[in-house]
Amino acid sequence: MPTIDYVQLDAEAVRASIELVSTATTDDLSKPTPCRAWTLYGLLAHMATQHYGFAAASRGESDPAIWKVRDLGDDPVKGYVESAEHVLDAFAQPGVAERTFTLAEFGPDAAFPGSQAISFHFIDYVVHSWDVAKSLGTTVTFAPATLEAAQDVAQIVPTGEVRLTPGTPFAPDVPWSGNDPLDRIIAHLGRNPTWPS
Repeated sequence: MPTIDYVQLDAEAVRASIELVSTATTDDLSKPTPCRAWTLYGLLAHMATQHYGFAAASRGESDPAIWKVRDLGDDPVKGYVESAEHVLDAFAQPGVAERTFTLAEFGPDAAFPGSQAISFHFIDYVVHSWDVAKSLGTTVTFAPATLEAAQDVAQIVPTGEVRLTPGTPFAPDVPWSGNDPLDRIIAHLGRNPTWPS
């Protein structure tokens, strides 16, 4: 069975987010998103924090303070893009998939093999790119192979009562019978593909 290159897949998802966010205006930052009560600004602040957190974990850093939500500064779009480029650079370093990532937001001693940790980041940025696109009233597309890999990762995310726990990263799954693979992933991870209807 071939090894999945989550670094490459993650880069595709993160670059999609950069392309989308780069079109956002100041007025767009107050728009709602599919992410619970977050505006687009709140979502971007979360996404940027995750980028810096995962990048730090890839370097062996484990300070929980890294995961505190960041201010995006005077130019939030630029602030987001810089965070995305930071994690792309961190994940491009030799041997990153073989390292151990300590991910403090999963618990004080939570550590994962690099490839698995990057797969977590990958699925987040497939979903968050969709969130941003929806907020901006546009769409995002991914290569079929990327969506196939994302579907496999999404299916590992547990469903049921764990999705009701405060702080859980995904809301309960949404029943969905459509054929679009991205919509299926989105629904499994707690978004309604027809948002905002």
